[in-house]
Amino acid sequence: MKKILIVEDDREIAELERDYLEASDFEVIIEEDGIKGQDAALNGGFDLVILDLMLPHIDGFNLCRRIRTKLDIPVIIVSARQTDIDKIRGFGLGADDYMTKPFSPGELVARAKAHLARYEQLKGAGKPGAEQLTCGELVLEPGSRRVFCRQQEVHLTNREFELLQFFMENPGIVFSREHLFERIWGVDALGDSATVAVHINRIREKIEEDPARPCYIATVRGAGYRFHKD
Repeated sequence: MKKILIVEDDREIAELERDYLEASDFEVIIEEDGIKGQDAALNGGFDLVILDLMLPHIDGFNLCRRIRTKLDIPVIIVSARQTDIDKIRGFGLGADDYMTKPFSPGELVARAKAHLARYEQLKGAGKPGAEQLTCGELVLEPGSRRVFCRQQEVHLTNREFELLQFFMENPGIVFSREHLFERIWGVDALGDSATVAVHINRIREKIEEDPARPCYIATVRGAGYRFHKD
């Protein structure tokens, strides 16, 4: 049984989320403030976290960042904050999805299932002995799920790794944000394709000597992105 942590200070909303998730055979724990939520998330062995932003003691943005620095599990933000800035910040800190209140509990369950399935697929994607992908000083090993740039290991999240692998397997082809979102995130295109740009910027910060002038992942104005082809 998959374990899900809900960090939400509105008890009524938290219990509604819990009831729908438990009806789908998830084990669910609720924490109502950021400090307890952080301790539970980092030490409770959860498979997924559902996170509000406006929490006592530690807000959801900081909690998301702390979870992401320690764990690679799906994080879904569910918040009344609806601005694009909040969404982009949430994705930039490593959230996998962002839902705004009011929301459909059934859709939340569907997204949770989809993200868990996606993460399982990513974890099992690497096969021992898989051929490595190289471009200049960039090396990606599908089997070990490791990336090296200029002979230094680069640590990527699952989403960042899969996005970079997809680019390296398809050099020279222009992909739109929408295509990349559907290909990498799946989830029947649930969510916001703006997260693609956030993740590409994060990859650039990790592999480019000058992220403002990228050599590997180029922006094609009005069309999308293209990976450098030797």
